[in-house]
This record gives sequence, C-alpha cells and structure tokens, in this order.
Amino acid sequence: MRIHCLGGGLVGSFVTRKLVEAGFDVHLYDVTERQTTATFHLEDALQANHDLADFVVNMLPGSLGNQMTSILKDSSLKIVDLSFSETTPDTLTDVSSSILWDVGIAPGLSNMLVSMAVREFGTLDEVTIKVGGNPAQPDGEWSYMAPFSPHDVIAEYTRPARIISNGEKVSVPAISELHSIDANGRQMDAFLTDGLRSLLDLPVKNMGEYTVRWPGHIQKYQESELNPDELIEAWKMDLAKAEFTWMEVFIKSGENTQRWIVEDNGKENDSSMARTTGLVTASCVIAWVDRPEMLGSGVFAPEDLPSEVIELVIEVMRSEGVSIELH
Repeated sequence: MRIHCLGGGLVGSFVTRKLVEAGFDVHLYDVTERQTTATFHLEDALQANHDLADFVVNMLPGSLGNQMTSILKDSSLKIVDLSFSETTPDTLTDVSSSILWDVGIAPGLSNMLVSMAVREFGTLDEVTIKVGGNPAQPDGEWSYMAPFSPHDVIAEYTRPARIISNGEKVSVPAISELHSIDANGRQMDAFLTDGLRSLLDLPVKNMGEYTVRWPGHIQKYQESELNPDELIEAWKMDLAKAEFTWMEVFIKSGENTQRWIVEDNGKENDSSMARTTGLVTASCVIAWVDRPEMLGSGVFAPEDLPSEVIELVIEVMRSEGVSIELH
C-alpha cells in the first residue's frame, strides 16, 4: 500500500510517521527538507506525479491544499484532505476520486461526535463547539503559538463565521460573541469562527464553533498593525514551551445532553495539536485501508463515516494518551 503524504509541517510530519509505523510504503512530498522515516521527495506536491499512489493524504496549507485536491479529483484515488481551505471539496463537481475531508480535531472529531448524537437523538436543539491549541501559560505578549499554517489562523480571524440560528444558516462577523469561559480551570476567551463547514447541513436548530485563546490575544490582534508575514514570525511555534489543546463539544436534544471534553498536553516532542489532529487523520487512513469499500467515489465529510470507524478513532486517541471524556 503506497501512501503519498503532501506537506511535512508539524501535523504532516506526525501523520507521516504514524503511517510509516503502521507498515505502509509512505512517501512525503515537501518543498522544505524534512527529517523523516518515509521516502522523502524534495519537490512541489502540486507538480509531482501521484499516479503510483493508492492513497494521498493532503496536508498542504489552505489554498494550496484546495488546488491539490482539485487537481486530483479525477484521478480515481482515495484522498484524505486535511487542508483547511476556504473553498471546500464539497464544491467540486464530476469527482471520480474518493475524497474524505476535514479529518482533524475540529473540524473532524467534533463532526464525528455531533453526527453520533444525530444518529442517537435525531434533530438536535443545540450544539456548541469550543476548541483551541494554546501555550500552557499566557506570556504577556501574544500568548499564542501557531501549531499549523499561520495563514490559516489569520483566515479564521477574518472570515465571516457561518452558524445556525433558529434553524437558519446565517453569517456573522468573525470574532463575534467574545466571552470568557472556563477551560478545565483556566479562564480563557472564546469567540465565533468559521469552523462548522459541513456540519451546517445537519439537523441542528442552533449551532456555532468558538475558537479558544488566552485573554488579551484576540484584542491584541484586533489592534495590531502587523502584516501577515510579521504575525507568522510573532506566532512561531516553540516546541520547548509547554502547550495544550482543549475542546468541548456540548450537545442538547430535548432533555438529553452530552458534553465531550478532549484535552492533550503533547508527548515526546509531539505538540498537542499535531497529536489531536494527526491521530484523527492517521486513524481515518488506516480504517479506510482496512475497509476499502468504506467510501465510494465522491466527496465525504467526517460525519459520513460509519459509527464503528468513529469509535475506532476515539479508541486510538485514548490509547495514545489523549483524554476524551463524555459527561
């Protein structure tokens, strides 16, 4: 089984390593030299030949990832798309490949948990997703390090947020509904961002996704005059600093409520965001290899996955030390 991994950043390198450990013939493509146990190709993934691949795992940044999936949509390949692009794969037409998209923590695991609730309860009255990867302690400056493409972080802060209000899809300005929350004993800020994506099509009356940051971070961003390149430098990831990823998925249907809490603090030089995102991605690839008929041709979101695969993803994450609790 030959798998092409495209993009070797923090998350891409983690996923690549996990797939090598699972015994696959893994080829990593990147324009930057990477230390990897996979076969490495120092070349532009968009220009490379992927005809020999059985699977392609697209972990390129936003718009580049969208271009890549668009190029491969007629290749009849199995494609796992983790690129967080504004233009999503479900807008593609005449697709002969099989594309599974947004398989990270949020979107990704969050979608899976909500879809399981829909299967159990039917229509949901309320879904609130709160998620963020942050330094373990605020630092008096940005109190933030970007664990994935900073350009995608900036896009989160600027794109209008699509939510569901009283059963209707509406768009509100990004960073709306800024408020203080308790994130496992930490006082943090949460604000609306455009992370629901395919979840907008589920039968939910009220739903929104909130990004979680230390107090003062988003206010500093709103007041900042730094350009994107300067922000990228200011938010550079420092793996020597302790950090964590935390997510809460709250679901209400009539008198029934579920509150999922996911938390990770990183492990053995792997960041928490690389782990919580990459374990979902790698688990989906491995499950698909084991179940080749799991998805046909076309474009599929995480909520389309079988319940047994969602349960497998949760089991793998727990076995790797990620805390996932249902309250």
